[in-house]
Amino acid sequence: MLRRELPLEASSGQVIRLAEGRIAPAPDGGVLQPAMPWTAAMQPLAYWHDAPVALSLEERAGDDWPAGRDWLSRLPESHFPLVSTALQVGAWLRDHRFCGRCGAPAERLDAEFAMHCHACGHRNYPRISPCIITLVTHGDALLLARSPRFPPGRYSTLAGFIEPGESAEEAVRREIFEEVGLAVGRIRYFRSQPWPFPHSLMLGFFAEAASRRIRIDGQEIVDAAWFSPRRLPALPPLYSISRALIETHLAEVAAR
Repeated sequence: MLRRELPLEASSGQVIRLAEGRIAPAPDGGVLQPAMPWTAAMQPLAYWHDAPVALSLEERAGDDWPAGRDWLSRLPESHFPLVSTALQVGAWLRDHRFCGRCGAPAERLDAEFAMHCHACGHRNYPRISPCIITLVTHGDALLLARSPRFPPGRYSTLAGFIEPGESAEEAVRREIFEEVGLAVGRIRYFRSQPWPFPHSLMLGFFAEAASRRIRIDGQEIVDAAWFSPRRLPALPPLYSISRALIETHLAEVAAR
């Protein structure tokens, strides 16, 4: 279990070694290296089962270091918060070494996740980018789509970033219309999931389509189709909220 409290009094403990979005495997096959003394360069991260954990951000990943997505697919679901936190904090530390306002070097603060610029006083916190991710349905049928970045044959739910001044519900309707040309009626919130690639927070929704006429944008979406619960394509990985949306709909259909 992850306890989101910085272990500021600890001088040693377990360590996650991270570089280039890859995490070093520990001797036991997990992500947590055995307890060791912490250096000043390490970032206190959290408590894992009441034991302190720090993040070691390193220059280069080893050839045998799996990527973050690979770790999420091989570890139990209970490890998702730990791995997600390490990946997002690591990306923030890597990308915000200098002040975004004046360009001076920034200094990491100990008491919180914060980078402080002593030249102009600007303080930077880990970036979190809110996104919507939506399963569009029409009766029992599911609308699934393909991004050009997906592995061959995989289809998933629709997703997109929330724009400035926009509510999550407005983003749902806009993204669906932009990507597949559909208007939707009832929208239902599902749940959220941090998505550390590199710093998204996915807000999951169900949306009911007013029709089945699809018009894909051809850029973000290269194909989209309606699928029956009894005949589905290759789906997103089990640890993703997109897969949870799909599995929840399938369970609701089976229960009717």
